[in-house]
Amino acid sequence: MNTIDTSTAPSVRACDATHARITWRLMPLLLVCYLFAHLDRINIGFAKMQMSADLGFSDTVYGLGAGLFFIAYALFGVPSNLALERVGPRRWIATLMVVWGLLSTAMMWVQDDAGFYALRFLLGVAEAGFFPGILVVLNRWYPARRRAQITALFAIAVPLAGVVGGPLSGGILQAFHDQGGMWGWQWMFLIEGLPVVLLGLVVLKALPDNFEQVA
Repeated sequence: MNTIDTSTAPSVRACDATHARITWRLMPLLLVCYLFAHLDRINIGFAKMQMSADLGFSDTVYGLGAGLFFIAYALFGVPSNLALERVGPRRWIATLMVVWGLLSTAMMWVQDDAGFYALRFLLGVAEAGFFPGILVVLNRWYPARRRAQITALFAIAVPLAGVVGGPLSGGILQAFHDQGGMWGWQWMFLIEGLPVVLLGLVVLKALPDNFEQVA
């Protein structure tokens, strides 16, 4: 007589409970971090009209500066991940976030095309390792059968950044223009850049390195 082996049921339930606990521990923080990463990537488009007019940038200058981000992003993804293996995901991701938050904030002091080019390129360098680094983290915490689902959940931050970024950036540009002796685009880079520095410090403190740290 054949019987159904149910001995594995408790272990399956235990695995599901563990992964649910990991997801609630990791994903809210990682989603917010990636939302800001994408926001800092696209807010240059919202600033174009004001920034070009105030600084006298041509469409060519602005387009080149915006594009330099993606050149750096493509070039430095692999080197950044090699550094992640040496430093560790938590410390490296936190470091990248603090650096790119400061660089994004520093965009408010751009005065000429050279400074614009330099900061956009360096921002691409800093952000290049973030998404691959998060994938490394997810691969370490989830088995192969769960990775597609959890990566798709993480990627929700991209459309969320588009939904949030437009009204937020547009509102800052309009409401803060000429406030405190600064243009609206300067306020935008300040308000959207500094929180990333704080988030980087939160990641350093809160992102767990091992299973024992997941409560």
